[in-house]
Amino acid sequence: MEKFFKLKENGTDVRTEVTAGVTTFLAMVYILAVNPNILSASGMNSAAVFTATAVSAGFATLIMAFYANYPVALASGMGLNAYFAFSVCVPMAKAGIQDPWKIALAAVLCEGIIFILLSLTQFREKLVNDIPMNLKYGITSGIGLFIVIVGLKGAGIVIGDQSTLVTMGKVGSPEFVLAMIGLIIIAVLHHYRVKGDILIGILATWILGIIAQGAGWYKVDIDAGVYSLIPSFAGGFLPAKMNLFAFDFDWIGAHVMDFVVIVFSFLFVDIFDTAGTLIGVASKGNLLDENGKLPRAKQALLSDAIGTVAGACMGTSTVTSYVESSAGVAAGGRTGLTSLTTGVLFFVSLLLSPIFLAIPSFATTPALLWVGLLMLSSVKNMVFDTDTDLADVVSGFMAIVMMPFTYSIANGIMFGMLSWVLLKLLTGKAKEINGIMWICFFLFVARIITLVV
Repeated sequence: MEKFFKLKENGTDVRTEVTAGVTTFLAMVYILAVNPNILSASGMNSAAVFTATAVSAGFATLIMAFYANYPVALASGMGLNAYFAFSVCVPMAKAGIQDPWKIALAAVLCEGIIFILLSLTQFREKLVNDIPMNLKYGITSGIGLFIVIVGLKGAGIVIGDQSTLVTMGKVGSPEFVLAMIGLIIIAVLHHYRVKGDILIGILATWILGIIAQGAGWYKVDIDAGVYSLIPSFAGGFLPAKMNLFAFDFDWIGAHVMDFVVIVFSFLFVDIFDTAGTLIGVASKGNLLDENGKLPRAKQALLSDAIGTVAGACMGTSTVTSYVESSAGVAAGGRTGLTSLTTGVLFFVSLLLSPIFLAIPSFATTPALLWVGLLMLSSVKNMVFDTDTDLADVVSGFMAIVMMPFTYSIANGIMFGMLSWVLLKLLTGKAKEINGIMWICFFLFVARIITLVV
């Protein structure tokens, strides 16, 4: 372990890495329940999607562990799975196309292949390394706020409102109360420097939830989406078969441009979600070098690309690096041993899925809030002096605010980069714009045009 993952060199040990890997897994295990529900709207069998989600996540995360040696886990991306189901498959189904999910899987496959080619040409590596430092810190802080709103939403602490857009949820609900208690538990454990404070906070919140269910406070209502917190093994242990290589290329011949648009949309969102996640996680874990660059960026990005291709072949939407990896980094994870632990747990979850799926979102909310707090602290490294470089200041600010308020990491990166290039041009500093930022600028301009049209 020491020789392969270089634990001492990274200031960590086996116990810390394993604990961090378990923490990351528990912070993102919700995808095993959410992804089948979302993709079932496309006509896919939810049981098959569950198996594909777990296997592809485990496989891709192990690639990241052994090839890139980073504490980053991968799984079917949130947002990308919704686009897969509701923007691609549902309209096709309404148009009378049979099994549109097979066409969507073909698009994900093509996207993954393009990813691999881009990774080999160093484009994605330069994308990660050539982003201005102030924008990097802004991206890290923005992801922190994004994680916070995901956590608050998961526990019903923040809910939608037609008048004010968002408002506070029911304060007396067990989800609300227990999530807040869990956050306090993590904070107290952190104060006393207890190892695995985040993991303990998740488990403690879940156990308190089980007690609340037994006492009748937490009431199970399946129709309302409130499920039992006690694991049930009534469905058995064996996982369902995956939809292996279930691609439909026949439709593409008569709809080339439509297919290109689908592929581009997957490609666009995944490129910048991945870049933002890697920057944010690496920055929080002090994994960037003295020049603010990510060592072994090519290996990390290629691992992500391989995961995308593997996921498509297994029958799930785009597999990508997960922001929740920050939970493991905050728990001390610094090497691929963290990812190895997470990957193994995804495979184990195939047999013990009733246990892992019983952990509710409100139990992981305290972890997400704590990680969001830690990532938001990167804002203290940012330059906010408007008398210096406006491009750096405004771009970092746009990245921070657009991620949580538009519920998209990609949007935050898009507006951050667009504002940086435009302000460099308008303030007479065009020579400071590097090739990567120019490419990103034109890509985002094209994206804006597609949104307008």
